[in-house]
Amino acid sequence: MLEARNLTAFYEDFQALFGLDMTVLENQVIAVIGANGAGKTTSMRAITGLLPSSPGMVRWKGQDIGHLRADQIAALGIAMVPEGRQLFASLNVEENLIIGGRSGRSGVWNLSRVYELFPVLGERRHQAAASLSGGQQQMAAIGRALMSNPELILFDEISLGLAPIIIKQIYQVLPDIIGGGISAIVVEQDISKALAVADRVYCLSEGRIALEGETGSITREEIFHAYFGV
Repeated sequence: MLEARNLTAFYEDFQALFGLDMTVLENQVIAVIGANGAGKTTSMRAITGLLPSSPGMVRWKGQDIGHLRADQIAALGIAMVPEGRQLFASLNVEENLIIGGRSGRSGVWNLSRVYELFPVLGERRHQAAASLSGGQQQMAAIGRALMSNPELILFDEISLGLAPIIIKQIYQVLPDIIGGGISAIVVEQDISKALAVADRVYCLSEGRIALEGETGSITREEIFHAYFGV
């Protein structure tokens, strides 16, 4: 479905990614792990059009998408749950979710389905998004992405800054999300959580892939050395 080939990315004159190769197959879950500053978020931003990429570096179902805007990429079926949630603070929960559905894609995800997945959002649908707890905001961000009925969803730092009980709740519903035919990329610092849900793992270090492989074929020792660069 998705191919990144020799992907590079820059913040002005600073190069953040150095030739990443990454592939996501249909109905596959990919884990992207690494320490702070490894390039995890940058790679997600480059894939979704929030950072520019050169022609041929990012392809979706064989189509070059590197030149497209973020909203055009979302309309093709790629959605991201961004680091820090980035909800519209001045809007209520339901209004944030409705914005996610403006891509015009049809599918099984709608307001009722999101509220079924996260009942607390239904209870607080008229509440300002900024007044939600961090965990509830993450649920709203996930719901907003699902409202676009994506074929691929990117979870950027899915558990960052959340209480353990909230992290557990979110990971408990992941099978309901990705079990419905959606492929996923899960960016995570918690190695155990990432490996528990992923079919394949990419470990990034200083903007490069330090290790990749099927989750069942990579040892914790290999991951430790790649993660910490030792």
